[in-house]
Amino acid sequence: MARTDIRQLEALTAGVGTATDKALEEGNGLLHLAPTWVPRSFLHPGYRLKLDPRDIHAFGLERGGIDERWFGSTTEAANEGRRADEGLSQVISGDQRFTLRDAVAERGEALIGERMWREYGRWPVYSKFFDNMGPIPLHMHQGPEYAAKVGCEGKPEGYYFPPQLNQQRNAFPYTFFGLSPDTRKEDLRQSLARWHDGDNRILNHSAAYRLEPGSGWLVGPGILHAPGSLCTYEPQWGSDVFGLYQNVVEGRTIGRDLLVKDVPTEHAEDLDYLIDQLDWEANVDPDFKANHYLEPVPVGDTAALGYQDRWVVYGRVAGRQWFSARELTVAPGRTCTIVDPGATSFIVVQGEGSANGQPLKSPTMIGFHELTHDEYFVSWEAARAGVTYTNSSSTEPLVLLRYFGPDADPDAPEVGAHRA
Repeated sequence: MARTDIRQLEALTAGVGTATDKALEEGNGLLHLAPTWVPRSFLHPGYRLKLDPRDIHAFGLERGGIDERWFGSTTEAANEGRRADEGLSQVISGDQRFTLRDAVAERGEALIGERMWREYGRWPVYSKFFDNMGPIPLHMHQGPEYAAKVGCEGKPEGYYFPPQLNQQRNAFPYTFFGLSPDTRKEDLRQSLARWHDGDNRILNHSAAYRLEPGSGWLVGPGILHAPGSLCTYEPQWGSDVFGLYQNVVEGRTIGRDLLVKDVPTEHAEDLDYLIDQLDWEANVDPDFKANHYLEPVPVGDTAALGYQDRWVVYGRVAGRQWFSARELTVAPGRTCTIVDPGATSFIVVQGEGSANGQPLKSPTMIGFHELTHDEYFVSWEAARAGVTYTNSSSTEPLVLLRYFGPDADPDAPEVGAHRA
């Protein structure tokens, strides 16, 4: 595939609506997206995002290594010292480039559907790969009540571990979730009070689960979790709020500023406030795995037709479907047309072919400034009309992951459906 230096592409300053119309027409309802890379200064990249290893610190050494790639994002990354538009997906159309957020602002109903545009006025979800060598610090994402206090929205999230990106499991393929049922709030208060005295040993109060490629989890806001070292596909609500509750991870120290990043200044030293942010009952749930663990659920019995579509992230948080995700596999040499419940963003994780005539190819290695043909945003109109996927390989399946916005499909399964 020819490579294009996206630094040479013209940045649009006006006419985004017209440019979006042109891109949709040329893409048969699909918008071609450039890779969106995000670093995290407090984490250690896992080197499975297919980013050229020479570009891991492309944002600068002080910003940390790149360990995330965001998909279909209209959400800015909440990183200290971030670049303008960091975390925002970019639409590529010929020699023009503009953010997906601007495109949605100009053509909201056509891109995301009338209902979602009316309710949110934006694309309210996004997904990412996060990829780390070891575990992420135990943390949580605030719920709506506490996020609103700092002008943000709460964030539930889901996980799926694509087998194609997890041949190497890295250093710690286990995730700590929640708290042991006998944990007291006083136990956490003591851990947080020891922040500057060495390891606060908060993991003593949690439990780890072994992670398996091809499975996943659904995690609501206010639940403590320390994701392990599998490369993870993560559909989530469009907010980057969080608080890190663990101060030492694999010998690396975590600044207390990351504990209170999204806490009102007047509560930064209030340990009771920090504990009240947690969904306590969900954290100490003795049936935590049964209420959060996911395995793929087929959408239908279509293997004989040359493809298989499966739900990989599904279920409700606080009674609501915030997002969902599917994995589509098209057999070698086969074609299928998929009618989706709403707009979606997809990433190709294996193989090559086309979608509505647009080229698809899972790359081997990506330079920081290079374009790929593995990521697209599918407009609501195109999704409802049906997208035709063709696998051009005679030997290898074409596999892609795609996610949907809130309440997209009332027929999506509930947590535990894989056991039926």
